[in-house]
Amino acid sequence: MTDHRKLVVENDGPITIITINRPDVRNALDNETASALTAALRAFDAAPDQAVAVLTGAGGNFCAGADLKELAAGREYRPWAGDPDGPCHDLLSKPVIAAVAGYACAGGLGVALRCDLRVAEEGATFAVLSRRWGVPMSDGTTVRLPRLIGTGRALDMLLTARKVSGAEAVAMGLADRLVPNGQALPAAIGLAREIAAFPQIAMRSDRMSAIRQWNLSEEQALALETSLSIEARQKEARSGAARFAAGAGRHGSIEKE
Repeated sequence: MTDHRKLVVENDGPITIITINRPDVRNALDNETASALTAALRAFDAAPDQAVAVLTGAGGNFCAGADLKELAAGREYRPWAGDPDGPCHDLLSKPVIAAVAGYACAGGLGVALRCDLRVAEEGATFAVLSRRWGVPMSDGTTVRLPRLIGTGRALDMLLTARKVSGAEAVAMGLADRLVPNGQALPAAIGLAREIAAFPQIAMRSDRMSAIRQWNLSEEQALALETSLSIEARQKEARSGAARFAAGAGRHGSIEKE
């Protein structure tokens, strides 16, 4: 386990659990914590024995965004998405799941959006509350939110600062799973274990194709899918097909190993 006080990183088998540990400020990120989060995500992506990361917050909240007290004191913070060293910048090669309890607001919403999947508790709150203070989004929210839920719904959140509950977040596609309060982290870890149990090359190539197709023509996107699938077709597909032909996966059973 790595413990930098403001950020705690633990390995649970092939799962990396990253916890923002500033519960007294609803896990708002100061510059130190933002830099530590960038480093932790990069270390996870580079670790050959780690397959899926779970990102969470301590003390009942996910993340309340940037630490505005630090900004008010005159200390500038880097744009989290636009800066190459920002925690919302890198496109990782492996999936990250957000376990969202309490507030995922302002930059905290951006941190949740940089993840592949979001498991939300019923009591979770998603919102652009920085609208109240004249602080612009620089964490990728204005790009990722409309791509995820559509421009109309995204503008409703961006312009009005209204709060979206966990249930509404799932209904609009902002979150992917809804769980009772207190269950986001165990549910996210369970989901991570399911993903980690699949053959990893094909899963990662399919994920990358889905992410990178946005600004490509259909022809270019199909060519990218083909190119990304080569390694899995060479290394995983034949053995997987052989397992299927031998009887695995029949009668409703889904084999992952």
